[in-house]
Order: sequence, then C-alpha cells, then structure tokens
Amino acid sequence: MNHPSTPRHRRWVTALLVVSVALAAGCKETPAAPGASGPSSDTGTGSPGPAAPTATAPGDPSATPGAPGPSATPSVPGKPATPATSTAPPTVSGGWITIDAAAQAAATKAFFARKPKPVTGNPVTVPEFNVGCTTSHHNSDDPIVLPKLVGGSHNHTFWGNRSTDANSTAASLRAAKATTCNSPDDQSAYWVPTMYQNGKVVDPKEVTVYYGSRLKDPSKTQPFPFGLRMITGNAKNQVDTPDKQGNHFWCAGIGGEIGRSADKTFPVCAKTANIVRQITFPDCWDGKHLDSPDHKAHMANGDHTGACPKSHPVPVPSVSFVISYPLSANTDGITLASGTSFSMHADFFNAWKDEALAARVRNCLDQGVKCNSAGNF
Repeated sequence: MNHPSTPRHRRWVTALLVVSVALAAGCKETPAAPGASGPSSDTGTGSPGPAAPTATAPGDPSATPGAPGPSATPSVPGKPATPATSTAPPTVSGGWITIDAAAQAAATKAFFARKPKPVTGNPVTVPEFNVGCTTSHHNSDDPIVLPKLVGGSHNHTFWGNRSTDANSTAASLRAAKATTCNSPDDQSAYWVPTMYQNGKVVDPKEVTVYYGSRLKDPSKTQPFPFGLRMITGNAKNQVDTPDKQGNHFWCAGIGGEIGRSADKTFPVCAKTANIVRQITFPDCWDGKHLDSPDHKAHMANGDHTGACPKSHPVPVPSVSFVISYPLSANTDGITLASGTSFSMHADFFNAWKDEALAARVRNCLDQGVKCNSAGNF
C-alpha cells in the first residue's frame, strides 16, 4: 500500500501528553475479563495500586550496570560504519533512563559516516520501510509501564518478539530469536490493548509496522538507540475529543465505510473492506533518554515548521502501526481491554539489530525513498 503514514493519508496523533512523575508510583490492575471496559488510570495500561519499579530487571544493558559494550566501529572504505553501543551502562533516576552521551555521539557520527546505497529502479519518493507482522500472543503484562508485575495490566495483544512479557528487558528481547514479523533482524516488541466483540477476542488479521518520517527534511533521521521504549495514546481516554476526531478506526478496502455501529463509535464497512486502526508515534527524540517517567516525555512531534523542536532535536523514525481487524459489516459490541475505542494506545520497545536498522534508515529514510521489509528499493 502507498505510504499511509503521512499527514495526507491519515490524521496523526499530534498531542504530546506529559503526566507527572507520579506515574513512577506505578499501578496495579486486576486482569480484565474479556470485554471489560473499565478505564485504566495510566497513560498506557494499569489502574491504582502498589508502586511499580522504575528500573528494569538486572542484566538489561538499557537500564543496569553490565559489561562494557563495544565502541563505534570506524568507517572504512567498502565497509559501512556500525552504530556504537554504550561503553557505560545507562543510569536510572526517577523513571528517566539516561544513556551515555559520549557513546551516543560516537554512534551518531558513525551512522552519518555511512555511504548510502545508491538508489536503483524507480522507488516511490516517500521516506519509508516496513515490517509485516501477525499476532504473537496475549497476556496482562506491560514491561514498559509495569516491569516485572506479572498480570498487572489489562490484557494486551502482542506481535513481533514472541518472548515479550512483564519481565522483558532490552537484553532479553535481543537474546530471543523468534519474531512474528517478516524480518528476522527486527526483534522489537509491539503491543496494543486486546480487542473484544461481545466478550470474544478479535485478533488482527494483519499488522504492518511502518518506519517513516513526517518531517519536512528526513535526511537527518538516525536510528533509535537500542532499548528505546515509548507509548502513544492514552488508556484513560474513554470519550471522543471535543472536535470529534478521537475515533480513528476506519474502513480499508473496496466499498469502504457504509454506516456506523449502534453506539456510533465504529464504522460499518462493506463486506469487501475491514476495520483498520492506524497509530503513530512521535519522530523527535531528546537524544538523552531511553525512557521517561510517563514513557512519552523523551519524545516529541515535529513543530509547526516541520522540524524537530529544540527540546527534542534528534529526528528518529516515526513508527506507525496499521492494524487490520477481520471485521466489516458487523461492528456492534466492540470494546478494548482498556475500555472504549477512544482508549486505544500502543507500545514500542526497540530491539532491532543495530546494523540492520542503521542500513534501512540510511538507505531509505535519509534518501527519501520507499523500501520493502528487507530494506531494498
């Protein structure tokens, strides 16, 4: 499909929701029964309860001390430069996970020293690559918001890394080889609240994860650091926005939308179309943190000029989930594990292999062309 992750095709999530550091106190929620529609009190998952830890499990190089990693590989003729791995473990304070500034600077320098692969053929001039995924599993865990609290959240539908659970860390995701996405180089974890219809789980028919750029100049886009995590959307949102743009479920396929569900929150699609939801993450990073107390404050959207704001100056790929559900004409009785359709939110935990991600960003995004799941034009 042509690049759906641009403003010309979909309305994007543009508001950055920054909540107080009190989120670090965490939350505990009784796992939702199928079809449960009670709101959560967290930007991503849980409801009030015992304090959640702010650091991840021991052994995670994104949050705890460990063996020094390799430094940036110098760029030499005929060999792409490899992004650096931090030589010092990130530090954790109040929910902020701070990376090693010198190592990140070296990684950035090495990345932009790469010579992009010459563009061949006649690719679409849209900065984008993607991975196609299918559902992996479900559980009531959230390793970003509620690390190590097994069963502490509402139910989630996961794709990508098959190992994802409450105890997942950057290191454990990297160590796990199995993924339900079509690129073995992508060991990242992706998840959204589980959808139900009249109490029965409805799994996505397919998911495409797009990596693109919505900035005016995508040429300075660089890869996420290993272990970066973020959330978009808000599980507490249970009603439409004042401008009536809060519901972003739509119909994709021949015939499109032909009506609305009884509660007016979902479209009714032609039998040749499916219910689709697109969820987009910010593409500007502060350059300092792998995570923040609300899992959003280290990220931002481009400003009115189409560039990254000074507070978040580093352009990174804009991750966008396009989720197709096998529902068309019958869309009554649909709920999410987090509540109504307006509570849809999404989580991303980066565990791409460094070289594979760097090649795709440099060759595709920085040159403003569309690549396939293998990173080819």
